[in-house]
Amino acid sequence: MTKERLIAFTDAVLAIIMTILVLELEKPAEATLSAFLSLRVNFFAYALSFFWLGSLWVGLNGIWEKVRRISNAVVWWNLFLLFLASLIPYATALCSSHFDSRVMQGFYGLVVIAMTVCNYLLHKALDKPNRDAEDLLTATSAYRRLLLPDIGIKIAGLILALLVYPPIMMYSVLIAAAYILTMKWVTDRKSGSFISNT
Repeated sequence: MTKERLIAFTDAVLAIIMTILVLELEKPAEATLSAFLSLRVNFFAYALSFFWLGSLWVGLNGIWEKVRRISNAVVWWNLFLLFLASLIPYATALCSSHFDSRVMQGFYGLVVIAMTVCNYLLHKALDKPNRDAEDLLTATSAYRRLLLPDIGIKIAGLILALLVYPPIMMYSVLIAAAYILTMKWVTDRKSGSFISNT
């Protein structure tokens, strides 16, 4: 399999998953502003999941540009990542309907944490067939360093969601995303690459 086919497949699957998210949104019981506002938790869960998947897609595309070769391990880790991503619309819908449920928030948390770990391992798998691509090795190493605290934030969120307050799980995903974006911005600013991205 070529790198281009894997990228096209990944882009298509993520696009479908992100589209399914909006189909899971609950409709208001009545055509009133109060009925619409009563669905704010649904919209929060939808927006969080959509932009989280979107940031995954952006991150993957940034790395794929530097990839020269792929291996069977890369293909399989990518497939596992997409499998877990396909559960996001279902997990989001469950959390939307049962926002204060430990079980539903716990399920969402397990999916998100498993995806992040899988993403970490995918980036690790990319190193082996691309040993001669210094720019890729530097990028995957830096990304994995960012993902370790990200995973820690999500695990802490899962524990607090199960023991204290269930919605903390989704809030921890938001906090982890803010952490990643901030650290990438700081790193890009230090290296001057923010100029070339505009």
